[in-house]
Amino acid sequence: METKIMEAINAIRPALQNDGGDIEFIGLEGKIVHVKLVGACAGCPMSQITLNNGVQRYLRETIDKELVVVNDDQLPM
Repeated sequence: METKIMEAINAIRPALQNDGGDIEFIGLEGKIVHVKLVGACAGCPMSQITLNNGVQRYLRETIDKELVVVNDDQLPM
């Protein structure tokens, strides 16, 4: 499943990069997908909306409807 998640994240990555941000896959823990938003996305007040309405929705539609995406922004790069 991790490979599918990484492929899905890579598919949506250009949209984030167009806005000066990016996303890194940290890991998978059960149905929880740990990511880190970086660049402009890291400090954006809309980052939670991006995660829920963008990343999480896409992963649920393409991989598993029960996945939950969590931003581990406290982790060092």
